[in-house]
Amino acid sequence: MLFDTMTDAIGHTPLVRLRLGEERGVEVYAKLELQNPFAMKDRVARNIVLEARRLGTLLPGAPIIESSSGTMALGVALVGRSLGHAVHIVTDPRIDPITLAKLRALGCEVHIVEAMTSHGWQSARLERLEELMRDLPGAFWPQQYTNPDNPGAYRTLAEELLRDLGGFDVLVGATGSGGSLCGSARALKESLPGLRVVGVDCVGSALFGQPDVPQRLQSGLGNSLLPKNLDRSLIDEVHWLNDHEAFAAAWDLAREQQIFAGNTSGSVYRVLGSLAATAAPGTRVVGIFPDRGDRYADTVYSDEHWARHDLSELPTAPAPRAVRPGDTALTWSHMPFQAPGELRRHLLFVESNTTGTGMLALGLARELDTVPVLLTGDPDRYAGLADTGCEIIVCDANSPAELRRVIQERFRREEIAGITTTSDFYVPLVAGLAHWLGLPGNPAEAMATCRNKATLRETLAAAGVRQPRFAVVREAAEVAAAVARVGLPCVVKPVDDSGSTNVLLCADEATATAHAARILAVRRNVRGLPTAGSALVEEYVDAPEFSVEMFSWDGGTECVGITAKSVTDGPHFVEHRHIFPADLPPATAEEITETVRAALDAAGVRLGATHTEVKLTAAGASIIEINPRLAGGMIPELVRRAGGVRLLEQQLRVAVGLPPELKPDTHGYAGIQFLLAPADGLLTAVEGTDAVRALPGIEAVTLTAAPGDTVRTARGAADRLGHVIACAGSGRRVAGALDAALRRIALTVEN
Repeated sequence: MLFDTMTDAIGHTPLVRLRLGEERGVEVYAKLELQNPFAMKDRVARNIVLEARRLGTLLPGAPIIESSSGTMALGVALVGRSLGHAVHIVTDPRIDPITLAKLRALGCEVHIVEAMTSHGWQSARLERLEELMRDLPGAFWPQQYTNPDNPGAYRTLAEELLRDLGGFDVLVGATGSGGSLCGSARALKESLPGLRVVGVDCVGSALFGQPDVPQRLQSGLGNSLLPKNLDRSLIDEVHWLNDHEAFAAAWDLAREQQIFAGNTSGSVYRVLGSLAATAAPGTRVVGIFPDRGDRYADTVYSDEHWARHDLSELPTAPAPRAVRPGDTALTWSHMPFQAPGELRRHLLFVESNTTGTGMLALGLARELDTVPVLLTGDPDRYAGLADTGCEIIVCDANSPAELRRVIQERFRREEIAGITTTSDFYVPLVAGLAHWLGLPGNPAEAMATCRNKATLRETLAAAGVRQPRFAVVREAAEVAAAVARVGLPCVVKPVDDSGSTNVLLCADEATATAHAARILAVRRNVRGLPTAGSALVEEYVDAPEFSVEMFSWDGGTECVGITAKSVTDGPHFVEHRHIFPADLPPATAEEITETVRAALDAAGVRLGATHTEVKLTAAGASIIEINPRLAGGMIPELVRRAGGVRLLEQQLRVAVGLPPELKPDTHGYAGIQFLLAPADGLLTAVEGTDAVRALPGIEAVTLTAAPGDTVRTARGAADRLGHVIACAGSGRRVAGALDAALRRIALTVEN
């Protein structure tokens, strides 16, 4: 196998079938992570360092500082030095001579603390690391115990196992930082939802409710504290082995399987043997072997070390003893495991929309037994936020690096149930964070494609999905050629804004050029995010408009319903009436749905609600845009009133890994009429609302503007002044109720 660099050579480790369980028809495999260039943590170092460089938290040539006496130090040395970084390793006198020699040979500067401080060697090392961070501006600290890029590194391991085996039933791995077992299990469960995960710990470790015994001799697993990367909700069973049992198992692994490994691999091997003897025939079991034996020549494989610590005097068990919560494990023991019931699970929201749906979502999060948390740069933007009672974290929500930092500092991974947003602008960013945390979500690339209308147009064109003719312009001088290609009249709009903002019907080239220039002059949107710096010039499709509310989950996409839409005539396009569901012949509805399904497949959407706008032309449905989020314009409320499906709740359910509930329990119709100003000026009076509330079929009348407000004729969704909602047994009756409401409401505007 040929690689250009040592960093590229990380991974691709052997998967070896062990001579265990063969006589019973059980297959047992060892994933030899110890065969990485230095050891398993090579994967972690590569992922953390490359992600830090991508995000800009590690600049080219800046120093990397890590506190480690083992394989993480070697991994950081390998990756950091190969990429041109100075690497500083902080360690203590317990470092083994082989690791020390390797670090120095690789060109690292090794800082060995001389004495323990308040909390032993660990605190002494961290104090020295803090000194180095102050002395070396721009230095980067990987923070393997808290950085989700540690477990995220094991996606590649999961991919290798799936490629080699296809499927298997049980995964066994040691627990220390929580990276390898949790990261591998989380990634594997996306393809193998029934996978059973067995964690291997050591006697005297506090990870799973056992009393802490700091004098334990095993390294590479166990901990006195709960690392933030450990997600115990992924683990179905735990085994504990004492020092004697773990060291002896490493000897047995070498003798029986010819694998020279450390005590962590030995412990995993012992548990694999037990599973091989008890699993049902046909079961496939995989164990992760992280550590090679070189570093343990003076400990695990030293008779003098055994004698010095009286290891042979420790009792052992020939098979695991079943224990219950509260029991203390002294020899090999096991227990089915469930995450503690008092664990608080949080649903994170990155910013929100401002129409009310976002505040409603924060309240609904509690119905899913999660604690809502809003990460925002400006809490004052949201009316009613204080009433939700959610936790508010003020940070730069426009910065992926800053969001990662605050999430990493505030939460343990097992405390996060999901992450989402109700704002258009943050959908791609949230998709990236979901991937980083290993949470349910869409591919970030798919969300970026949907958010950038130019990229979406190009993607749909490549897939042969019907859409208007289009051209992308990055300078006003390009508009003439674009108009020649598209034809007149044409629509000119930003490629990445929302709510019909700056969408204009242009009757001539001069108008199109001037409007494109206005769009291109906008460098940051209303949320302060950089714009794409391009505009879309596309064919004007004069045809009835609909939106298709779809929901993707578990490899499929279901149509929740189609909404009939009424839009202002132009030159601005503002939706002023929605009726759900649209009255369409079944064949027409199916043709629209299949066109949208093809568009979503082409874009790569995999999870949750989408709101796709289409025009129904003589040639068939034509895609106008895909919004990779819940519909706006109160359409989710119409869906709820017409069929009982709470789309907002379903979006939150899939964000935390629960199946959606999309089956309607009623079959009615609902519609909304938005109130628009008849002219630009000062709103002086709103009359007739009480009379409208008394009309048959009217369910709600809401005003979002009041006398004294400055208003204008609608140029975008933000210019709506309120709405009326009606429900009835048919679309025709809903439309009649809304027409009656419009006749009675009078908006007086003075110039």
